[in-house]
Amino acid sequence: MFRYIAGRLGQMVLTLLLLSALIFFVSRVLGDPIMFLLPADAPTADVERVRHDLGLDRPLFIQYLAYAGNLAQGNLGRSIRKQEPVADLIVDRWFATAILIVAAMAWAILASLVLGVYAARYRGRAIDWFARTFAVIGQAAPSFFVAILLIQAFSLGLEWLPSAGYGEPAHLAMPAFTLGLFAVAGMTRLLRSGMIEALDSEYVKKARIMGVSEAAVAWKHALKNAALPILTFAGEYFGLLITAGVVVETIFAWPGLGRLAYEAVFLRDFPLIQGVIMAIATFVMFMNLLVDVLYAFIDPRIRYERR
Repeated sequence: MFRYIAGRLGQMVLTLLLLSALIFFVSRVLGDPIMFLLPADAPTADVERVRHDLGLDRPLFIQYLAYAGNLAQGNLGRSIRKQEPVADLIVDRWFATAILIVAAMAWAILASLVLGVYAARYRGRAIDWFARTFAVIGQAAPSFFVAILLIQAFSLGLEWLPSAGYGEPAHLAMPAFTLGLFAVAGMTRLLRSGMIEALDSEYVKKARIMGVSEAAVAWKHALKNAALPILTFAGEYFGLLITAGVVVETIFAWPGLGRLAYEAVFLRDFPLIQGVIMAIATFVMFMNLLVDVLYAFIDPRIRYERR
């Protein structure tokens, strides 16, 4: 296991190195950040002075070497617009994003467990029809459309929840629901399929013959074997929730990494764009590694040393 983890960490370092180059050069296509720092009628001398101070007048390859050298030392650079260290800005926004992601995944896992298990146990009945319909709607509805509907219904119509903001539990309800909806839909469909296959297996039939209750058969025996695809989906989507949160955080004015990324792209803040994407990519890779390691604990048949 330790050799496998070490190999994966080496792959992560190489991937992040290649990603840093890709982000660096692609971000330059967005435009010139000077237009957001100086008025449109600024003298050419002022424009050139600011460009020199920011190091944007050097060849791109030289700029990248400087960026890569700082990155190797853990220095993500300084925001062009905010004039603050990028690492500090990411840390300041990380907690808000973490709260949103944990809340979204918590309700998504609980809802998918209930819907998936009961849909499989009572397939063909009303709960099965409801779960499948909910899953289709959840996967088909865009996040921005769901967010707008929720604001229209619960903020403008019923006036139960605030439409935007941060700090109170009420502010978390609609963003977390919107962000977790797709995960609920995907995990419900996967769990329903896995549970149906598990409930028809020989070991479950043997448990029934031995007098084990249907509830114990479903939740204790079948669920464990149907959980591996769910673990994969949940692990991957947990990391991708940060990128999916760009739209959600922007609509609900949630001060997280997603909104920070949107602001960075809009202002052509190259160091901030690079720093946010590298932080997100690192998080996603670690989540994928964690899922692979958890496989060995859930299913003892999996042994990575043999690969």
